Amino acid sequence: MAKDKVIKSETIYKGSIVNVRLDTFQQPSGKQTTREIVEHSEVIVAVPLDARGNVLMVRQFREAVGKSLLELPAGGMEPGETPEACVERELREEIGYLPKKVERLTGFYSAPGYCTEYLHLFLASELERAPLTAEDTAGIEVVCVSFKETLKLIASGEICDSKSIAGLLFCSALAVFKE
Repeated sequence: MAKDKVIKSETIYKGSIVNVRLDTFQQPSGKQTTREIVEHSEVIVAVPLDARGNVLMVRQFREAVGKSLLELPAGGMEPGETPEACVERELREEIGYLPKKVERLTGFYSAPGYCTEYLHLFLASELERAPLTAEDTAGIEVVCVSFKETLKLIASGEICDSKSIAGLLFCSALAVFKE
């Protein structure tokens, strides 16, 4: 498949979490188009399992959608931070546990039509209590959910964010969870 050629790229917004650029492309046919591209750092998403095989999830208010969501713990990687180190930091900040076992499962783009964000999916187990305080985690509630219940919560729409659905269904396909 022929690739569009970038003619012009202009950053139109620089923020603390995202940048937005306006790219002008020339298609193989000669037609020019523009696209708004949201630039975002790489992110980890973790499926933390406790000793009984339950998933530790987080409920937090999300301003963008105006409601609280039940999600897998996730977070952006700091410059120079490995995905594995990010998993350890994020889990300590969000659920108060340090995983002794961190296994990379896969990775995926959140919204490749307009965003560069890439998510690294990990299974995190052998959890030890080791809280780490972060500025933006005060409103997070930790929720322990059985695997069977996560599937019901996806089906009912209670779990409705793409990273959590993808992570839980990927683990289900791998038969990570024990009944």
